[in-house]
Amino acid sequence: MNEVAPYAVGDFTSPAIFSCSPRSGGNSDNAAEFFREGVLRAGGRGQLFYLRDFAIHPCLGCMRCEQDPRGECFLVARDQSSPLFQALLSAPMLFIAAPIYFYHLPSQFKAWIDRSQSYYLRWERGDALLKGLPPRSAVINLVAGRRQGERLFEGALLTLKYFLATFNFTIQEHHAFRGIDASEDLRMHSQAGEELIAAGREAWVNLVKQNSV
Repeated sequence: MNEVAPYAVGDFTSPAIFSCSPRSGGNSDNAAEFFREGVLRAGGRGQLFYLRDFAIHPCLGCMRCEQDPRGECFLVARDQSSPLFQALLSAPMLFIAAPIYFYHLPSQFKAWIDRSQSYYLRWERGDALLKGLPPRSAVINLVAGRRQGERLFEGALLTLKYFLATFNFTIQEHHAFRGIDASEDLRMHSQAGEELIAAGREAWVNLVKQNSV
């Protein structure tokens, strides 16, 4: 029997877990599954989103969202970005796993980030929904095939920081692994699995504590 996806039935009490790699069954998928396993072991559950399964049109830079009375992007009616943004608006916490491509994030993920421009403009104007979002935490996992590069992860982390700020997420912790390229590299890593499972467990425990206050 297939597990019911919490968000599909209107249950937004579970962490939103995003795998943002175009490759199926690779290291970002494994990272997301490790984190979710930690949440499950702690007694919770998480909603997994594989970004590649969603058709996302890139921002056109047309600024029509700035003129729209509701501040909406007209492309939401033409692609599948709405449930992704709904997760950012509703999830109590967030986990994002992504690979590094040329010192930054994959193109589809960056396209989704760019599409948040309409939300950023609304936030700048003092939109009640966005300004009223509670402060929430995000955990980031990045992997790179390169073993060297002093600033290998900096660009991606900076972009994620400001992308998530619009939705009142703060990066609580990030995990970064080098030399991870082949699809099973993360699973073969001596510490990554345990580290991410522990992060998922801790995230759920902290979430329960916050909700009990």
